[in-house]
Amino acid sequence: MSAMTLSDRDLPNGDLWVFGYGSLMWRPGFEFLEQVPARLIGEHRALCVYSFVHRGTPEKPGLVLGLDRGGACRGIAFRVAETRRDETIAYLRAREQVTSVYREVTRSVWLENEARQRVSALVYVVDRGHVQYAGRLSLQEQLRHVRQGHGQSGANRDYVLSTVKAIEAQGFRDTQLHRLAMMLHDDGHSRHPAPGDSP
Repeated sequence: MSAMTLSDRDLPNGDLWVFGYGSLMWRPGFEFLEQVPARLIGEHRALCVYSFVHRGTPEKPGLVLGLDRGGACRGIAFRVAETRRDETIAYLRAREQVTSVYREVTRSVWLENEARQRVSALVYVVDRGHVQYAGRLSLQEQLRHVRQGHGQSGANRDYVLSTVKAIEAQGFRDTQLHRLAMMLHDDGHSRHPAPGDSP
């Protein structure tokens, strides 16, 4: 199935809002006018996408985040100047839709600022019919994939830990991700080289 993208007429006019819930929170990669903590209702953040490129390979898939149906998700909304809309969307499509596992949609997000306004934001949600959709994996299965995953953007472990750090910087927690991060931290402490091992 080809990447599902929006046409210009489906996008709101004026400045563009982009909702980030994973690596966009700590590495947006595009210019923006402001960033605001935000909440999206109806979908939740989950390690539900097998990574074949950025954080893994088809032979040794890593796991990255997607928005899956149900619940709610706290993240960051970025406001992009109207003059930078096209280049920002092109950048996001090149980054997020390498294998077409995400659907490009607009969703209402509630900004957690003084105005508490609702805006329509560009969001990438998981395509449940895609071969890379992992569904709901146990914590042990997630840990196995994250430990083994390494792709063009680096180690899967770093991706998870950086996302947890970004979530904490916003002043909240993601129970499942935090639990996984603790297990990954334990890995680091328990893997001291044996005598005679090279560093």
